[in-house]
Amino acid sequence: MAIAKTLLIQIDWEGPFKQEELPSLRNEETDYGIYQIYGKHPVYGKDVLLYIGKADSQTVGKRISQENWLDTNDSNNLKIYVGRLHGAATPSMEQWSKQIDLAERLLIYVHKPAYNARSLSTLPDSEIKDIHILNWGNHRDLLPELSGLRWTSKLDFLDYDVYRWL
Repeated sequence: MAIAKTLLIQIDWEGPFKQEELPSLRNEETDYGIYQIYGKHPVYGKDVLLYIGKADSQTVGKRISQENWLDTNDSNNLKIYVGRLHGAATPSMEQWSKQIDLAERLLIYVHKPAYNARSLSTLPDSEIKDIHILNWGNHRDLLPELSGLRWTSKLDFLDYDVYRWL
């Protein structure tokens, strides 16, 4: 079996921000990536992860302001965390956008935020299996490290046995 190269996606999280601070998140050079929204949910309680989203063709500030978070149960207490991809060198725009997309998908699938229900049903094994995410900074309730190996069927072999001392 050939070993594929792992794509390491590192995300540096900052926050919390309030909705009125969104205009400050419109830097056309850096404000792209993933965001988390925390707030009150009628079933899960207050200050819980509600949503994970992405901003790759527009800034985080612009993207979130297009969503209707003012109609939530307690919109005055929403908390927004912004994750910017970082590494040794900035990838091409196409690669950057693809990494944002893959990271968003895996983060949603693993953490299952209440308002991301449509994105929870399937995870494309072929695209996600070789992804490894490291969350740095204020990643809040997100796991610090995620691997596509763990969440896809890549390691689902029927011939696995429990180790035995021979």
